[in-house]
Amino acid sequence: MQAGDDLAALIAPEVRGGDVVVIAQKVVSKAEGRVVALDAVVPGAEAMRLANDFGKDARLVQVVLDESVSVIRASHGVLICETHHGFVCANAGVDMSNAPDEDVAVLLPVDPDASAQRIRADLGGSGYGVIVSDSFGRPWRLGVADVAIGAAGIRVLDDWRGRRDAHGRELHATEIAVADQLAAAADLARSKDSREPVVVIRGAGRYITAEDGPGAAALRRPPELDLFR
Repeated sequence: MQAGDDLAALIAPEVRGGDVVVIAQKVVSKAEGRVVALDAVVPGAEAMRLANDFGKDARLVQVVLDESVSVIRASHGVLICETHHGFVCANAGVDMSNAPDEDVAVLLPVDPDASAQRIRADLGGSGYGVIVSDSFGRPWRLGVADVAIGAAGIRVLDDWRGRRDAHGRELHATEIAVADQLAAAADLARSKDSREPVVVIRGAGRYITAEDGPGAAALRRPPELDLFR
């Protein structure tokens, strides 16, 4: 995958109306040119300090800082950052795995929801749902799981508040993260080294919406409701 590649044209032969298309963030980022050669990066004082503390490449740390609005935690060799998008994740989503060359870092798309909207439009629009997925860690849980960082044409949250459970009790807090669950399910259909960046989900058409909708931005917990900071 290279900058300028037409993702929708590559995907289109494999999909049909009613499909949810889950695309790994890295190929979206590569197609959008969101890669940085570390040889071109000059680390600043803060990057040098953090690199010395954690035994990291100062150039990579500088890229992480550039992609962050704040570093929330720095421990165990990991920087937990808030990105310009509002994501809270390790190393601001900057990653060197599956990069196109040595000493190249892949960044998150500038606007993953807009990326999903463009791909959906190019596929034909309202008949499809599109999710851009990435692997995130979870507070208090080991391991990573894929989540939706971008979405278009998907009801990303299924709000059960005010509805009744199986015993007739009113639900007050239940919101189902549909887009995240679809992203996680898609990741089970491939392995991390499979070179299969796109998974097509069939049978989830009930979650597809006519409009692009609010996207994965609607899944971000507002800071005032964030109990982990």
